[in-house]
Amino acid sequence: MKVLAVDLGGSHVACALVEDDSIVKSESFQLPPAARMSDVLALVEQPLLALREMASHSGAECSGLAFSFCGLVNPLAGRIVSTNGKYDDGRELDLGKWALERLSLRLLLENDARTALLGEYYAGAARGFDDVVMMTLGTGVGGAAMINGRLLHGKHFQAGCLGGHLGVNYRGRVCTCGNVGCLESEASTWALPAICTATPGFEESVLRHAPKLDFQTVFAASAEGDECAIRVGDTCVEAWAAGCVTMIHAYDPEVVVVGGGTMRAAEQILPALGAHISRCAWTPWGKVKVRAAKLGSAASLLGAVPLFRMNSQMDARK
Repeated sequence: MKVLAVDLGGSHVACALVEDDSIVKSESFQLPPAARMSDVLALVEQPLLALREMASHSGAECSGLAFSFCGLVNPLAGRIVSTNGKYDDGRELDLGKWALERLSLRLLLENDARTALLGEYYAGAARGFDDVVMMTLGTGVGGAAMINGRLLHGKHFQAGCLGGHLGVNYRGRVCTCGNVGCLESEASTWALPAICTATPGFEESVLRHAPKLDFQTVFAASAEGDECAIRVGDTCVEAWAAGCVTMIHAYDPEVVVVGGGTMRAAEQILPALGAHISRCAWTPWGKVKVRAAKLGSAASLLGAVPLFRMNSQMDARK
C-alpha cells in the first residue's frame, strides 16, 4: 500500500510518500512563528508541490492522504474539533474537500499523537503488542491509547489523547487548557522557561544564559553537574512518570512507549521513568514494559498506512 502523509505539528509541517512500513521520500518545512497560530489552509499549501511530486514518483496509485494534526479531530467527519488557541481557522476548514480538489485523493484525518502510536505499533517500539499507551514529549505533551489493537476515540474524540492534560499537581501552574497542574504546564518545552526560572539556583545556573532553553539544553547541563538543571530534569521526569502511571491505570497497557524530541536524552530519562513506573503502577498481572520510541519524527508519517488499513477494515465490517 502507498499513501501520502502530512504531519502538521506545533512548529513544522512534514510530508512523505509511505509504502508499507517505509518512507520512500519525505520533506519537512519549519513554520515561521507568526504562522503557528492561524491560517491552516496556508500552511497545508506549503508542502503541496512536494506532495504532487511524491504522488507522481510513486509509480502506482496512492490509496489516499493521511493527515496528522496537533489538536482534537473528528476522524469520522474529517474535521478539526479544537486547536487550544493555535491554528484558529482549522475548525472551519474542510480538509477532505481540499485534498480532493488539490490532489484528487481521499483524506483521513487523525490526531498526531494517535498516528505516532500507529507508526510505533506498525513499525516501531510497540510492534507485536495490541494494548499500548504512548506519551510524546515535545513542544507540549501528547498522549494516545490503543486497546485490543484499536485506537481509543470516545464520543467527543478526546479519549486517550489528552495525556498532556492529566493533572499531576493540583497546586501547580495554570495550563493553556484552563486546568491547573496539567502535565504540560508542569513539564513541557513551552512551560520550560517558567519552570527553570522558578527553580532554586537558576540565577547561578548556565541555564540562565542559554541561547535556547529546551530539554536538550537542560539534560546536557544536568550531565555536567549543574544543580539547577539537575533539579529541573528530576522534577520533569517525575511529572512524566506520574502521567505514565495514570495512563497505565486508565488504559491497562502491556507497553508504554515514550517518544518526541525530548527523548534525545533517553539515556537520562528512560531509566528513571521505568523505575518510577515499576514502583508506583498497580499492575497485579505483571510489569508494564517501558520503551523509547524507535521512529522519531517519522512515527506520525509511518502511521499513515495502518490508518488506511484500519479504515478499510472498518469499511469492510459495515
